[in-house]
Parts: sequence; C-alpha cells; structure tokens
Amino acid sequence: MARVVDVAAYILKQAGPMTAMKLQKLCYYSNGYHMAWEGRLLFDEPFEAWANGPVAPDLYRHHRGRFQLNDGDIPGDPTALDEGERESIDVVLAKLGHLSGHDLSQMTHNEPPWILARGRAGVGALERSTEPLRVDEIAEHFEVMAAAAGGYDD
Repeated sequence: MARVVDVAAYILKQAGPMTAMKLQKLCYYSNGYHMAWEGRLLFDEPFEAWANGPVAPDLYRHHRGRFQLNDGDIPGDPTALDEGERESIDVVLAKLGHLSGHDLSQMTHNEPPWILARGRAGVGALERSTEPLRVDEIAEHFEVMAAAAGGYDD
C-alpha cells in the first residue's frame, strides 16, 4: 500500500506546482475515489477535520510553513504506486486538478465526512480541530459520489 507522501509526490510530478492546500485536498479526493472504485484505501494515514477541510497530518509535517509546493518537495516515492492507484489519481487530477485549493476546500465543507467530523468535535467553522474523519463515512460518501458520476469514463 502506498503512503500519503507517495501519493503527494506523484500528484506533484503529474500536475506540477500547486499550493499545499490543493495538494492536501487532491490527496483526500484521490483516497476517497480510490476506495469507491477499487474497494481499498489508497493509503491508510488519516485525515483530520481542520478548518480549511480535510488534512493528513503526516503530509502536513512535510510542507508545514510552505504555501507553494513543487515536484521533489515531498519525500515520497511515486514509483511505489501500482497501476490501479495511479489510474485513480490520474482520474481525480483530470476531473478536479483545474480547481484551486480554495475551491476544493469549499467542496469538502459541503460533504458529510468533514461535516460529521466537525460536528463530533463540537467546533465552529473557523475553530481548530484534530477530529479524525472516519474511513467508513469517507467510503460511504465516495461510493455515492462515484455512482452518481458513473465511474471513470464520464
């Protein structure tokens, strides 16, 4: 199984420079859709319900204090991904890669996994939280999203 830093390194290699927020959200969406399409996690590091949307703390440690990230900035191994993992990420990049980090963050704020985690934490929209997003809630949400989208080819 890949690690979140492997996925982040692959995304930066494929899509080029981007903000740390955008990278976090593309990792989140890649993991969620991969669960729906392949029936397995892309990586098992958790996401937390931060004020700006889901954040993987393991990835955050590698870009803390940085706004813009480039290929090579995250110490992951893009070659650690198998074909199915790369395909899932490539589809997410094709569908969502044109959006900004802010756009992706706003999307997550309207989706059950983040909303439910923030509710469990009992925090307001702009307050800090380290409440984890639950894998079962992420999986359920992305299964619905994938079914509504019709799969890889639309």
